[in-house]
Amino acid sequence: MKTLKNLLLVSGIVVLMASCNDVPNTGSIDLKTKLDSVSYALGYFGAQQTKKQFKQSPFKLDSANYKKMASIFATADMNEDFVKMIENQFDTLDRKVYTRAFLNELAYGKSYFNEVTADTYLRKVYNEIREKKNAKSKEIANANLKKGQEFLNENKDKPGVKVTESGLEYEIIKEGKGKIPGPNDKVKCHYKGTLIDGTVFDSSYDRGEPAVFPVNGVIKGWVEALQMMPVGSKWKLYIPSNLAYGERGSQPKIGPNETLIFEIELLDIEDQNKK
Repeated sequence: MKTLKNLLLVSGIVVLMASCNDVPNTGSIDLKTKLDSVSYALGYFGAQQTKKQFKQSPFKLDSANYKKMASIFATADMNEDFVKMIENQFDTLDRKVYTRAFLNELAYGKSYFNEVTADTYLRKVYNEIREKKNAKSKEIANANLKKGQEFLNENKDKPGVKVTESGLEYEIIKEGKGKIPGPNDKVKCHYKGTLIDGTVFDSSYDRGEPAVFPVNGVIKGWVEALQMMPVGSKWKLYIPSNLAYGERGSQPKIGPNETLIFEIELLDIEDQNKK
């Protein structure tokens, strides 16, 4: 888990003059749900980190200054990138509760939490969420692995499909006559990648420009296939998950243990001395 201090840093705050009236949207709040408590603890931490940042500034600030800043924040919208970051860590966020906690702490130093209790509570909740995500990810990974194995077992018996010792399956759509690249070569290719259900996750054709990359800089299934393909060839690859992105996948488009299908055209071997 990223430290909550890094997670909640607030950047680039410009201090403007504000009314000395009591800060709006502050005061007590009833924390009825876990979402309320998480949002409040996060808001408290956000204010704590804001104060710590200002303590490192060249200027000395007192409680009146913090109240003025809180009044400014009370009328501002939350940064959407920040909200997404929090939601990625804790699944959801109540913005109103977060804001109330932030303003209470910044303006008045008042909170239902202190630094120790907030940190302990948020770590506990985060670990619970992570365990659930890991269990769900493992369930998806097992299902993907089973579907992929069933697909490959059926596919390998189709006419024209060849299987290497590693388990890579391929068929030759067009046989080229050029040179075969080695592991240290850089190649130019057009390609389209799909999941076994036909979902396209990447395509140089759609971008309108071929890709250039080192042979040994891609997934294992590509590394193996490229070193068998003469320039000018077009092959279709059926890549088991262990030769692709494995258990981690490549989010958000490729899940854990996904079997991948690629149509790949080897257009050229790049001149390494070309500038």
